[in-house]
Amino acid sequence: MKTRIVLTGVVSVVCGASVHADESFRCGKWVVNSAMSVQEFTTKCGQPTSRTSHAEDVKVRNRNTGLMEKVGETTLETWTYDRGPQAQPMVLTIVDGKIKSIDRSR
Repeated sequence: MKTRIVLTGVVSVVCGASVHADESFRCGKWVVNSAMSVQEFTTKCGQPTSRTSHAEDVKVRNRNTGLMEKVGETTLETWTYDRGPQAQPMVLTIVDGKIKSIDRSR
């Protein structure tokens, strides 16, 4: 007697988990997403309503001592685009000059 294993559910779960949600929104006639460069994004959407920026230390654990040590710095920027009274603001997170994420503000 042969045993058949049905993997349909497993395959759909694995495939579904690997799909990344497309973070995108509309700027006028353009649709923008997190795969764009910052320059391309600002060309299509203009300057944000508000902008914050700060530096954070990058730390790693020293293999010899087990202590955390600073190995560099990273710059984090948060840009907010006010899209009017009918839409939630969009928040753009930029890490070291590259778009990390686009989220709807709550």
